[in-house]
Amino acid sequence: MTVALALLIALILDALLGEPKKAHPLIIFGAWAGYIEERLILPRDRSNIYQKINGLLALVLTTLPITGIIFIITRLPLLNDILSPVILYLCIAPKSLIQHTLAIYQPLQKGNLTQARHALSMIVSRETGQMDVQSIRKATIESTLENGADAIFAPIFWFVIAGPAGAIFYRLSNTLDAMWGYKNSRYYYFGFAAARLDDILNWIPARLTALSYLLLGDMHKAWTCYQQQSPCCESPNAGVVMSTGAGSLNVNLGGPAIYHGQPKIKPILGTERIATNQDIKRANLLIFLTTLLWLALISLGETLA
Repeated sequence: MTVALALLIALILDALLGEPKKAHPLIIFGAWAGYIEERLILPRDRSNIYQKINGLLALVLTTLPITGIIFIITRLPLLNDILSPVILYLCIAPKSLIQHTLAIYQPLQKGNLTQARHALSMIVSRETGQMDVQSIRKATIESTLENGADAIFAPIFWFVIAGPAGAIFYRLSNTLDAMWGYKNSRYYYFGFAAARLDDILNWIPARLTALSYLLLGDMHKAWTCYQQQSPCCESPNAGVVMSTGAGSLNVNLGGPAIYHGQPKIKPILGTERIATNQDIKRANLLIFLTTLLWLALISLGETLA
């Protein structure tokens, strides 16, 4: 089975089924990672280097066995043809991303900020309880742009590079970063390996995603925002994606936010144009068009190879 065909089937499965409602493999993996964490995380007064070593060990124990099993069973051509699109389907979540953002867009259209804040809290780690309309819009668009890279295009990239095992390894590593990548007293050292691995695995996909956003929107503004704003961002990958995406959409993003009770000053991204509710749908359209672009380019690449 070609990569393009596997991707097409995975996208069709996602469009028809969405994310599994019960017993998603990533939920099961999260429980397994939590089990490993409780047995390897050390008291906070222990040496930082031992915390990092145990965090690396936890990363290896949680990701490599599963990745190895997928690599072995997909060596068989028949199993590979059957499992490849299913595994990729489980590693991407375009329909879920659109559903979550529409769950914010719809109450915003009705002026129901309470419901919009609650829906937003399902997809962001920042505090949403006191957000005004503009903050909700901006956070929704930022999350759409960033999750497009993390939850759709990076898994596809690693599927192209390393097959089902590559997509699985990326998705598991990204999940661990979401669990352990916090810069707080519990995870700062224990989650160091997971956070750095996620940065490495996302470096190329993030830039390819940003390039796609640039090509499918306002190219001049996207390029300007990328050059001027991405170096100011804390994340080496999210900043690239969100600054370019904000410029592509010609919209103002970024700014102060509250995380775990602490205010955080984030750089201003994009242009001076104030976001509207319709820009949430435009961000979704950008994700959809980028998905089609990647499918077309992968198909073309396989045809020419």
